[in-house]
Amino acid sequence: MPARIIVAVAFLTFATFPCLCPAADAAATGPATRPRKPLVQGFAAERVREKMNRGLIARPVASNRVYLGWRLLDSDPAGVGFNVYRRGDAANARPLNDKPITATTDFIDANPPAAPAEYYVRPVANGREGALSEAASTGPATTRPTPYTSIKLDGNHTCQKIAIADLDGDGRYDYVIKQPKGNVDPYKQYWNRSPDTCKLEAYDHDGKFLWRHDMGWSIEMGIWYSPYVVADLDGDGRAEVALKAGEGDPRDADGHVTSGPEHLLILDGLTGKTRARIDWPSRGGFEDYNRYSRNQLAVAYLDGKTPALIVQRGTYSLIKMTAYEFRGDKLRELWRWDSDEEKAQGKSYRGQGAHCLRAADVDGDGRDEVVLGSAVIDDNGQTLWCTKLGHPDHVYIGDLDPTRPGLEIYYGMETRQTKFGVCMVDATTGKILWGFATPTRHVHGQGLCADIDPAHPGVECYSADTDTEKKLERPFLHTAQGKLLDTKDLGGFAPNCAYWDADVQREMVTRGRIHKYNGPELEKIAGSVIGVADVHGDWREEIFVTVPGELRIHTTTIPATDRRKCLMLDPMYRSDVTGFSQGYFQVPSLLVLPGTEKP
Repeated sequence: MPARIIVAVAFLTFATFPCLCPAADAAATGPATRPRKPLVQGFAAERVREKMNRGLIARPVASNRVYLGWRLLDSDPAGVGFNVYRRGDAANARPLNDKPITATTDFIDANPPAAPAEYYVRPVANGREGALSEAASTGPATTRPTPYTSIKLDGNHTCQKIAIADLDGDGRYDYVIKQPKGNVDPYKQYWNRSPDTCKLEAYDHDGKFLWRHDMGWSIEMGIWYSPYVVADLDGDGRAEVALKAGEGDPRDADGHVTSGPEHLLILDGLTGKTRARIDWPSRGGFEDYNRYSRNQLAVAYLDGKTPALIVQRGTYSLIKMTAYEFRGDKLRELWRWDSDEEKAQGKSYRGQGAHCLRAADVDGDGRDEVVLGSAVIDDNGQTLWCTKLGHPDHVYIGDLDPTRPGLEIYYGMETRQTKFGVCMVDATTGKILWGFATPTRHVHGQGLCADIDPAHPGVECYSADTDTEKKLERPFLHTAQGKLLDTKDLGGFAPNCAYWDADVQREMVTRGRIHKYNGPELEKIAGSVIGVADVHGDWREEIFVTVPGELRIHTTTIPATDRRKCLMLDPMYRSDVTGFSQGYFQVPSLLVLPGTEKP
């Protein structure tokens, strides 16, 4: 039989008999019986949360109009309305709207002035107006509108990663980017000598350059050497920057970094000055350079209130992890974990790491667990469960299937599998709910897990397997319940998506286009997508794109038909956004999908 026909038959079998397997075939393994570690008690009396203002934006659109959008906050009373003002009107009382806006948190000014204008909104509850929001400005309405906000970088470089946080405590999001965009992989067949050093650069919400931190030659140019996260770690209302750091120039003659001190470094988010430093988990115990050069960071609320830093070394074999609290310019160790802890399990937690490190309250106790990959570490630093499937390339967590209680986790497995190469598990127990019943070679990249098709409840799950040359061979899209929907390429190994138009499904963001799944194009974009998040305007998402010398933030100007709270208030979503700056970028998941909210 010709080779092409063999491949076609194999693919047909793979696609026609996709998944639904008895969960008992692959139950997760819990930890061996041993003394429980103590619960974490952090410094916070209540959950540390970032301040959020109205996030008001004003964007010129076609036909000489201005689109306005703003945030609905969880502190707003039920039924709150909003009045919209233009500068000069706020003091003497006449809003642009005829009655308080209650259906959405956006508005079109159909008759803006030709000169630049400033806008404000006021909440209205029980017939009384609240405080005036911050101002949002726009240029002349006669100027040709651009579909994005531009932040000019301090140089002609592009960004590899972006972190989104409030660096100065004013309720507006600022940005810490890592440049340049190139990447070095530690695996011997892909590794190459770093041509330059990685730099972190901070910009405020208006694009003002704040500071630059050169990571130096002790940190090679790759995402696994240079993780960083940005979050308010000490509860003072301003975000700090946590990163892996080294000292001097410890490169070998060929350019590898195999020795020298390694640190977890804390920088002041507003100034870039060092505030704390402690040793990074050591290289000891790892088989080789590739395995010890895999490093990640996350932020987890281990006591439900206090943000903790999770520091990880290792993915494919030995894994070391330490949790820290940052307070008073000091790092306090909370617990340590490594993959060999449960000796009675035969070291079954080795090699269970993913290309992302996530935190979520998977068991509903109000405290975050650490989703290492195919294993979950409980809030106290003790293993909760493990599927034993090995290393996943992508991991999505949330209420992915709203037809069943609790949270789910969707996996795409890099490691070769006889079955369950893509699967969904119960997040509390690790029990497999459904998965492929046929073999996979290497499910690769970030995949996608999002509600893109209104015909099915919950998210749709996209992954793609590889051929012998690591090229895309077998893409597949499933419902949240495991039904195979599609076998076409939806955007390579890592398509993106965003809430963009007026419905509750996300739109696809692939190959320079924003478009509906199996539907029309809505907008074109240029450059590489490095982030998707709800950072201003109403609940629809912004798309962050890097082009030489510029960070572009695309915002929808399609009028909304409903409203909901800012997505950054969802703890799962906020945690995923925090993880953008390290590991693989994945579109953030929500604990509650739009359209499934309870009254």
